[in-house]
Amino acid sequence: MPGSTFINHRQHVGLQKLSALAGITHSSLGPNKKYKFIQDDTSGDSTLVGSCFRIFESLELTCAVGQLVHETIQSHQKVYHTGSGCMLFLAGAWSHAALECLQRGISVAQIILAMSKGMDICLDVCKKSSVSTVGLGVEQSERCTATSPRLGLQMSKKPIGEASQTSCHLQATKTNGHKTLNGSVQRKIKLSRHSYEAKSENVSTIRHSHQPKHPDIAHIAEGLSHGCVDTMNLVVEASRIQTKNKQHDVSCSTFDVNKVTSCVLPGLSEEHSCVIPGCIVPLSAEQASVAHHLKEQRLKVALINGDLSDSYRHLGFKRPTGVQRVNALSDLSSSSKEDEWMEKVVTLLLKLEVNLILINGLASEKLILRCCRYRILVVEKVMASVLKAFATGTGAVPVTYVTQLSKHCVGTEATVAMWGNLSSHERRPSTTVNISTGGNSDLVTVILTSCVHGKLQALEDQFWACAYRLHHALRDKAILPGAGLTEMLCIHHLQEQAERDLRHYRERNGDSAQQTKAGTTANPCSGVVLHLMADGLIDYISTVLLNTGRISKVGARTAVSQQLRDYKEGVGFAAKFSQLFLEGEQDGSAVSISMESSDAPAVKIYDNLSVKQEAWRKALDLVFLVLQTDAEIITGIDQKTDGAQGNLMLL
Repeated sequence: MPGSTFINHRQHVGLQKLSALAGITHSSLGPNKKYKFIQDDTSGDSTLVGSCFRIFESLELTCAVGQLVHETIQSHQKVYHTGSGCMLFLAGAWSHAALECLQRGISVAQIILAMSKGMDICLDVCKKSSVSTVGLGVEQSERCTATSPRLGLQMSKKPIGEASQTSCHLQATKTNGHKTLNGSVQRKIKLSRHSYEAKSENVSTIRHSHQPKHPDIAHIAEGLSHGCVDTMNLVVEASRIQTKNKQHDVSCSTFDVNKVTSCVLPGLSEEHSCVIPGCIVPLSAEQASVAHHLKEQRLKVALINGDLSDSYRHLGFKRPTGVQRVNALSDLSSSSKEDEWMEKVVTLLLKLEVNLILINGLASEKLILRCCRYRILVVEKVMASVLKAFATGTGAVPVTYVTQLSKHCVGTEATVAMWGNLSSHERRPSTTVNISTGGNSDLVTVILTSCVHGKLQALEDQFWACAYRLHHALRDKAILPGAGLTEMLCIHHLQEQAERDLRHYRERNGDSAQQTKAGTTANPCSGVVLHLMADGLIDYISTVLLNTGRISKVGARTAVSQQLRDYKEGVGFAAKFSQLFLEGEQDGSAVSISMESSDAPAVKIYDNLSVKQEAWRKALDLVFLVLQTDAEIITGIDQKTDGAQGNLMLL
């Protein structure tokens, strides 16, 4: 093609590695995840993992692409706590699509241009198909089960602007979606390895009524459970306790994920998992004896935002250069320095009459034992949000170093209660305590139990994924139709746009001098790239269906293709297709693909808007970063070639 620089696709090893790494986590997609045992060859220890994040955390990645993938997953997991599996799968699928494009002779610039256009189409579909959470599920009596011609969603009898964006918006995207794309199709890729967070404009703005109704948290949580019903019930119970403690407005259900903490207790069955007001923490035998002495007392509390040790220094600390310490005692060892520091700390704590110390980081083991002698309880690994809640409830001021404590930094009215509800099952004294503030607090702790010790980490990850799905839904005030329906809409629009581009190119093929509004010739490869992007989404839905164990990969792709044909013919997506994602095993291996939408129940499966959008963005940014790195560094573009730089997007 004129004006294009072609790159040898055989040298794009990075894209091949990205596609291979994505294949590791295929079994962790969907509600029916398959757990993996990862064993350490050195120590022989093994761990049970069931999420993309934990799998990559346990692997030793030596290649640059593997480290880049791991850092991208970490950055996404730190903010959203869910969606990393979807992100990595699509990164692998679209990297495979990019390799296919290179094999067909499509240049890197054209691939980036067309894929950016495809991403804009998908984001536009998400905005138009989003459903407002305002009043969702509040008045079931006013809701009808009328089914849209395009999608089996429940529709409210109220005006669309007052209730939610529903199927009519989905139908509008079918005819007008290609006209609402952003003017600038070319996406800007950051030099940073971590992609940007979702912007507020991506969340659809919906007008509320004059008398807004609060969202039904239980109803929304049910749709966001994604097969983890018992775990999501714990999240709903935490929300109920927080709402009950919110005395000034008990009519409004609330959920503050920043005031939720978790505590894992091995040895008990999963049926003993529960939610308790306050902050439940496990203690050692020495700490438990101190807690027994301090129970039912009003305690003075100190908050440390860091580690409690003599060697700890805050982030960014730089030791002064050229300074030498002169001491008359030449035999002063490091252990005696630590003892001197501990004596100073204990003296300060006794002077301030501190009974309880909450630390965000770790504490010196020697200091913990020394404090136990003076009946001072030290609790480690307290979440930053919990420290903030205690600071608000007790009046304490968090400090970085314990030597910074003064009487103005010490809080009051903290309480410690022995929590022994589960101790009777093991016939031993309880080593867990409930720490709370004197006033009303929204702090709640979710107790997670399991007889399988290796499963505790997976259960905790599962809980936080459910909690943050509900958190993001309430923050976005909008959710997406789940169970693959949003992806199906995106596939339809991508294929429709691809056919339109190919048809448009054929019509203009005779006039090579004709220019588009952007001042460049029409991209004849856009249709091919968009079709390959749609194939990646089809592969994603098919893999999730495959993981249900009720249908083969070929059968899943057949079901998806059938639904797309029905939608194109105006039949609509059958709601029974969505139930394939969540239903349990049934007798017989055959699954009926021919399903009518007229008698299908209303869809009650949802996805997060901001999480899905950001996962898709990060996936495409990851593909672009690897693609252009291969093109610019590995393949060695001739810098003297005219137009070589113009056809590459520089990072």
